[in-house]
Amino acid sequence: MNEHHAKMHKDEVSVTDATVRLLLSSQFPQWSEKSLERLPDSGTDSAIYRLDDDTGIRLPRIHWAVAQVDKEFDWLGQLAPYLPVDIPVPLAKGEPDGGYPYPWLVYRWVNGTSLDQTNQPTIDLARQIAEFVLALEQIPTEGGPKPGNRGLPIADRDRATRVGIEQLGNTIDSKRALSVWQQALDAGPWNGPPVWVHGDLLPGNILINNGKLSGVIDWSGLGVGDPACDGMLAWALPPDAREVFRHTLGFDDATWARARGWVVEQTILYIPYYQHSLPQAVDDAMRRLAVALEG
Repeated sequence: MNEHHAKMHKDEVSVTDATVRLLLSSQFPQWSEKSLERLPDSGTDSAIYRLDDDTGIRLPRIHWAVAQVDKEFDWLGQLAPYLPVDIPVPLAKGEPDGGYPYPWLVYRWVNGTSLDQTNQPTIDLARQIAEFVLALEQIPTEGGPKPGNRGLPIADRDRATRVGIEQLGNTIDSKRALSVWQQALDAGPWNGPPVWVHGDLLPGNILINNGKLSGVIDWSGLGVGDPACDGMLAWALPPDAREVFRHTLGFDDATWARARGWVVEQTILYIPYYQHSLPQAVDDAMRRLAVALEG
């Protein structure tokens, strides 16, 4: 296997097959003899490995991903029984060892092909994803953690987003981006009860099997807050599927405006940061932003 994986971050930690073998043999020998395969499209913050057919490992590559480990370990097992499709339920939490500095997770593997690899975002699929979001929103929130950036009040991201739009300059329609962002701010904060949000509900984290939703992965943005952020998927869908997605979610105009604003926030920060390491994903983000700026 080629172990020369693209660096996503200037100060990231190197994770190799040998790292994973050492961690498993010293902490979880029951899994140490399983076949090991690194996913070529490992996440931006973590290296993802598959053990045989039923188990996965997620190892943070960068310091800011470390807090995600405890959050996922504490909460995903509690959320899973309420949800209509599989999520990566943790089986064990590993500790720093052998030169690797961070905690890490072993979890139950979730089968499927990511939505960005299937090119089949049908109306029925849009409805299934929205129903998943509704199921997530209905889970009791007592004691739930704060979300990552998305799910917090959108005004908290105002300065960073305006700076990001300015830095992209002529790469995007910056005047239009500022207008859409201002509409999101003008919609006001979420005035309903806080709900569980995924926080990064994008095509790469939605798994499809036989044309149906089969799983949702990468819960690093998990938390309790404003549901608008989980609507940002809409602008990755064709117009008819987008309408069904919104209708099924029951988003009012204000929540929809904030969802659209989250597309601007997510893409304008993602595009310059990953333009060299993840060019295909950046192209997808550019398309998603263009659609959101259209309407």
